[in-house]
Amino acid sequence: MRIFSYCRVSTTEQTTENQIIAIRQKGYDVTDSRTISETVSGSVEAMKRDKFKMLINHQMESGDMLVVLKLDRLGRDNIDVQNTINLLTDKGIKIVCLDLPVANLSSAEGKLMLQMFSAFAEFERNRIRERTKEGLERAKAEGKKLGRPAAHATTHSVQAKKAEGLSQSKAADALGLGIATVKRHWNK
Repeated sequence: MRIFSYCRVSTTEQTTENQIIAIRQKGYDVTDSRTISETVSGSVEAMKRDKFKMLINHQMESGDMLVVLKLDRLGRDNIDVQNTINLLTDKGIKIVCLDLPVANLSSAEGKLMLQMFSAFAEFERNRIRERTKEGLERAKAEGKKLGRPAAHATTHSVQAKKAEGLSQSKAADALGLGIATVKRHWNK
C-alpha cells in the first residue's frame, strides 16, 4: 500500500512543514515525492484545487492511503468534506485523518462517523435552502424585483445612453452593466 499525505495552508506566509512533521511523528513515513503541499484558501472546494485534483485523478490508485492531519484539509465545509470522502472511498482509497477520534475513515467506526457527517451535511444543505427561501420571501415582501431585468428595459437604457452620445464603455459604467451586455443592446 502506497501512502500519500496532503497538506494545505491558506496563505503564502504559512508553511505546511508542521503538518508534514506531525504526520510523520504519528508513524506515517510518507516520502517527499508522495507529500503534496498546496497553498490555497480553504474556501476553494477540494476538487477545484489544482494539486489535490492532480493527486486524486492522476497519482493515487485503488489500495493507496491518503493521510491528512485535520479533516478541514479535505474540504471547506461538511458538504465538500462528504463529497471528497465519498469520491476517495469510491476510488478504493483509504482515508486517515489524524485529528479525529477514529483516524481510519475506512474502518467500521470511521464509516459510522462518515454517516454522522453525512447527516450534518444534509442538515447544512437544508438550512441553506431554508435561508435562501426566507431571503427571497423577505425581498418579495419588501417589493424588490427579483431576477434578471427585462431585456427591453436594458435595451431602452442602453439606447438612451447611446443617444446622449456616450461610448459603449461609458454607458456600461453609467448603467452598471458589463460591456458585453451593452454591446448586445447597442444596435437593437
